[in-house]
Amino acid sequence: MRLLALDLHRVRLPLVRPFRTSFGEQTVREVLVVRAETDVGVGWGECAADVDPHYSPEFDDGARLVLVDHLVPLLFAAGGELSGAAVADLLRPVKGHRMAKEALEVAVLDAELQAAGVSLAEHLGGVRDAVDVGVSVGITDDPGLLSSWVAEYLDEGYRRIKLKIEPGADIGPVAATRELVGDGFPLQVDANTAYRVTDAEHLARLDEYDLLLIEQPLVEDDFVGHAELARRLRTPICLDESIESLDHLETALALDACGIVNIKPGRVGGLLEARRIHDRCLAAGIPVWCGGMLETGIGRASLVALSSLPGFTLPGDSSASDRYFATDLTEPFVLDDGRLRVPTGPGLGVEVDQDVLARFTVATDHLVPDP
Repeated sequence: MRLLALDLHRVRLPLVRPFRTSFGEQTVREVLVVRAETDVGVGWGECAADVDPHYSPEFDDGARLVLVDHLVPLLFAAGGELSGAAVADLLRPVKGHRMAKEALEVAVLDAELQAAGVSLAEHLGGVRDAVDVGVSVGITDDPGLLSSWVAEYLDEGYRRIKLKIEPGADIGPVAATRELVGDGFPLQVDANTAYRVTDAEHLARLDEYDLLLIEQPLVEDDFVGHAELARRLRTPICLDESIESLDHLETALALDACGIVNIKPGRVGGLLEARRIHDRCLAAGIPVWCGGMLETGIGRASLVALSSLPGFTLPGDSSASDRYFATDLTEPFVLDDGRLRVPTGPGLGVEVDQDVLARFTVATDHLVPDP
């Protein structure tokens, strides 16, 4: 397969409600969408980076630069030897930039699998036709607003609630939400690196609320600190930002730094690396689930396909489209009894609405091979 041209669309989609984490608040999702034209068809991908380098070092402007100047030229140079399985090796000369690399891998895979008539879920080894999904609830200083959001999501049928937390906005919201959802309903929290090991005694107060997990309480590289927390808390520790590769997972497993892993393809550099991490966790008996980055329908399709693999036993963050957007770039993903259907069409199995894409695109780079 040969890459003939690549379009990089900068898309700005308003969120239906503000989304606040310990990193800050978003009202708009600004995302880079990749359209890869090959000699066998067109494929789509989405870069998980955000406009600011808060969740990770990657951000939209940096991702655009490395895609235009470094990564895409490497794919053009592959000539007719391009395939989804080859993308990671082709891009290896560029260090880091995992989210940008994942966007290209997905776009190439989409084109390749469409031409072969194979769905992404089938290609990855999925075993489910629908996946359980939860919803991530942002931080708010208004307890009544938080309760109304949670009640709304319960009414819609979500199978798990995740609360974003930070120091000063943790015990109270968790207690109120546990009372609202009732004993036994799956409830978890996500700290996005907002705490330190010295907060262990405070975090241990969360144990009484029977949480599924506490996600990424400490900074990314503090595997030793997470291992200490895992010994001191009854609530399982889940790692997210810490796991950027299979090697990082091996470090976490060796130190007993976590009991659960959140797998995000963008964070680990591709769907195929995500599958390797899934396979290792499955062999080790570590439950996994699929996190989200406020994806459009393009990114959501790949996450749902990944979530159909056997090791994804906990509800993920790939909520319905209307959780985030009034209008999505694809036909919306709709919640059905707390689940999302896994696309069965070839490739990603979704069609990009060209009119919607044009309406929300604020800039486009059109890239072609050097003559």
